[in-house]
Amino acid sequence: MSLLTVGEAAERLGVSTRQVQHLVAQGHLRQIARGVVDETSVDRVLAVRGARQGRGWAEPTAWGAVAILSGNAVEWMGASQRSRLRTQLRGLSPAQLVARTRNRATAVRYAAHPASLSRLRAEIVDTSQASAPLGLAATASVDGYVELGELDAVADRHRLVQDEEGQVTLRATSMDLAVVRVLAETAVTVAALDLAESLDSRERHAGLAALERALERL
Repeated sequence: MSLLTVGEAAERLGVSTRQVQHLVAQGHLRQIARGVVDETSVDRVLAVRGARQGRGWAEPTAWGAVAILSGNAVEWMGASQRSRLRTQLRGLSPAQLVARTRNRATAVRYAAHPASLSRLRAEIVDTSQASAPLGLAATASVDGYVELGELDAVADRHRLVQDEEGQVTLRATSMDLAVVRVLAETAVTVAALDLAESLDSRERHAGLAALERALERL
């Protein structure tokens, strides 16, 4: 594990040390000890946000964007909000879309015993199995969504150990998980966003390419 001081992380991210502490408090950066953060978590923030540190959309808006790009109804937003969001989406690049929708969930990564992975998949909205339609080989890793209030319980039940380089990614969201499941099952947009946040260049490219196609269709 490589470590950075808060000051080093702030310099790499182009933000203040106070903003780094805020990212730690939000769960976006992993603090190892007082004044020290995991370097991989800093790299992940850069992968999601890019060089420019703009504000992400609120969670309902982020999921609204996913629904529009997936061709699904956005029942939690009014007609005028949907129209404005659709207009904004037409002006975004795939990388900008990744940055704007980052608040749809808080991603936490874990190491897990291989025997627990199949049981874990059954409890979450698993998006990692969409790799084949996106041109990637099947993966043994788990990536999926859980209810925000259930994150710790799921981690405890499967004896997950927080690890930035682990094979399990749980994305905690306050959006109705039934809505997330429909979005994940009817289109690849959710999985593409997840892949576009990866530090693996092949996964990131596949995710961004799928998002570009979705934006072009819009």
